[in-house]
Amino acid sequence: MRVLVIGKGGREHALCWRLNQSPSVWKLFCTIGNPGINSLATPVPIEPNDIHKLAEFARQEKIDLTVVGPEEPLTLGIADEFAARGLTLIGPSKAAAQLEASKSFAKQIMCEAGVPTAAFAVFDDIEQARGYVRDLNRPLVVKADGLAAGKGVSVCDGPAAALAAIDAAMERQVFGAAGKRVVIEERLSGQELSFFALCDGKNALALGMAQDHKPIFDGDRGPNTGGMGAYSPVPQFDAGLEERIMGEVVRPTLDVMASRGCPFRGVLFVGLMVDGARLNVLEFNVRLGDPECEALMMRLEGDLAAALLAAARGDLSAEHLSLSARSAVAVVLASGGYPGNYEKGLPITGLESIEGGAPSDVKVRWAMEQVRVKVFHAGTASRSGRLVTDGGRVLVASALAPKLKDAAAAAYQAADMIEFSGKHLRRDIAGKALGALQT
Repeated sequence: MRVLVIGKGGREHALCWRLNQSPSVWKLFCTIGNPGINSLATPVPIEPNDIHKLAEFARQEKIDLTVVGPEEPLTLGIADEFAARGLTLIGPSKAAAQLEASKSFAKQIMCEAGVPTAAFAVFDDIEQARGYVRDLNRPLVVKADGLAAGKGVSVCDGPAAALAAIDAAMERQVFGAAGKRVVIEERLSGQELSFFALCDGKNALALGMAQDHKPIFDGDRGPNTGGMGAYSPVPQFDAGLEERIMGEVVRPTLDVMASRGCPFRGVLFVGLMVDGARLNVLEFNVRLGDPECEALMMRLEGDLAAALLAAARGDLSAEHLSLSARSAVAVVLASGGYPGNYEKGLPITGLESIEGGAPSDVKVRWAMEQVRVKVFHAGTASRSGRLVTDGGRVLVASALAPKLKDAAAAAYQAADMIEFSGKHLRRDIAGKALGALQT
């Protein structure tokens, strides 16, 4: 089939890399692209949010399947536009994409479906929100209701921090229109997990579990980012938890969405907090996470394109996808200053030594440990034939190995072979799991 991937970051590079290995795919396109993606797919000079031009391109090029990476085109209604033209796209309708576009809508669905989640209240009025925080006088989480590039959530130790988060969102409007309404939640304890399921509107296939690392610094300190690294599987939790999530969260949510007349087709991302036997849903997203996608694509086995096409057509019953029993670790290499201001156009070196042939001692070690290494491009560009930085998150060094500790070691070894001015990375990706395994 002829496949179009929409997006241009690390997640989309990982998707293109895996789709390029699908036996059912013989031609691959990607919007805009980056130097990594463009080595696998033909770049299409159309912005990801220009849904009308993308639909016209898909019609002209006879695209069999369109895969959407980022959330914004979905919330703008790209699935509806493609459906109206008789084109096949995997992703939810604009109505169903409200699960990510509006945290208050997602909370309503959770309540209706009986999905476990934190106690919450929704506010459009800043004074009422302030009063609620003062009355509760305890640790809370303040969330901008709309899309905020993964940065609209403030975990607050007390009322002072919560009031500051409300002011930032509602008064100073640091998240724009997304912060006009806020959701204020009980603060939960435990470990955060990301779970993914491919859905056809009625049924779902589990795509696995990962643990992301949002704060910029080791030990989960500092401001939130789009994600500084991820690993999969999460050995602290067994298959029993996966089945609980499917039974207590995914299937009830699909039932409620279908009953509302907006069946969910696409990848449902369930953000969870797990504390012992207690499970709560923090949020829904309507696409693969980034960098969780990079770790999951390292582990995925089977024809991804065929499964995505079946889900888009509304029938996953004959499809099967599996994940390798091996472990994957993905480490983000970020620009200095990210998630704040950062410089672009800085030369990147060392990548060629990984892709073109690592030093012999490294290759021998990786071969002995049955390690597979891949570096995904997130924010890179080519300038006068040189690879340079072009985003906050620049590259994602990823590795697959039989043991988690070996995957982490290989990912960090690859990360350390790459250099650019101001390079920043967390050194504790998968640390929670490795600590639990040692214990």
